[in-house]
Amino acid sequence: MKIWDIVIVGGGPIGIACGLEAKKKGLSYIILEKGCIVNSLYNYPLNMQFFSSSEKLEIDEIPFISIEAKPKRNEALEYYRRIVTSNHLNISLFEKVSSINKIDGLFNIVSEKSTYTSTNVIISTGFYDIPNRMNVPGEDLKKVTHYYKDPHFYSNQKVAVIGASNSAIDAALECYRKGADVSLIIRGPEVGQRVKYWVRPDIINRIEEGSIKVYYNSTVKEIKEDEIILNSPSGTTSLKNDYVLALTGYMPNFEFLEKIGIQLTDDEKRLPQYDPQTMETNIDNLYLAGVICGGMETHKWFIENSRIHAHMIMDHIVKKTKSVNSYQEK
Repeated sequence: MKIWDIVIVGGGPIGIACGLEAKKKGLSYIILEKGCIVNSLYNYPLNMQFFSSSEKLEIDEIPFISIEAKPKRNEALEYYRRIVTSNHLNISLFEKVSSINKIDGLFNIVSEKSTYTSTNVIISTGFYDIPNRMNVPGEDLKKVTHYYKDPHFYSNQKVAVIGASNSAIDAALECYRKGADVSLIIRGPEVGQRVKYWVRPDIINRIEEGSIKVYYNSTVKEIKEDEIILNSPSGTTSLKNDYVLALTGYMPNFEFLEKIGIQLTDDEKRLPQYDPQTMETNIDNLYLAGVICGGMETHKWFIENSRIHAHMIMDHIVKKTKSVNSYQEK
């Protein structure tokens, strides 16, 4: 039976960074990714542009060259794919992990394809797979989606975009520019303050000139085949509607974390327990890396400020391994 030094769950940028660091440290590792390479980035909108500049998205000091200062989705896909292939990283794609259990000091990792035994595990699964649902009647209609890809599909359609953050604002602007009749429904009193600084003036101008209709302080009451019903300051409002883009954010797979045994705070933030100096959780030799560390505060961690996790984790694993070996030699 092969015992891996590390099994890394998640093949996004931070999981890849962990693989690179493990390889440099001479540790045996495998990255298990349930989709394609950087699966979350692949599922981003086709024309998405990052908030971060290219150098802040770099991992392992490998240069990221982009046409503009802030790269787009297709450039990021090419960058991370080339890192994986050029460095011959040991990654298994389209292999979803179903369970992780610790038995007699070793982790038993079960996937859809195989079973692995490892001394250490790193969870780097991000948060993009589970949308924050509105929990309203009609949310499961075919006209409703929590993911947005390409504006062409919505041309000449009445589209309601739900949300006030970057994904919703980008979708509203792109659909409007492809000829959609866009209504923007925002729960709060304004467009989100964290919207990209070069995009926020654009959406505000489109709203002020009447090109995009906005409903502030409003929530969705019900979605029907040909309309959407809102709770708004003026009362119940009905809008003719063909499609709904419910871009209300996403969350980590808390059920998966709890099943493993990782402790979460019992407040709305659902923060997982880990040592910020080593990234080790309440379970010895089980680590978190990347945006999953933020629980529901998905805006706190990005590639640029979590890529350091790979170094922190590997340094801690090597230190612990040396300590154990030194003790055994005595």
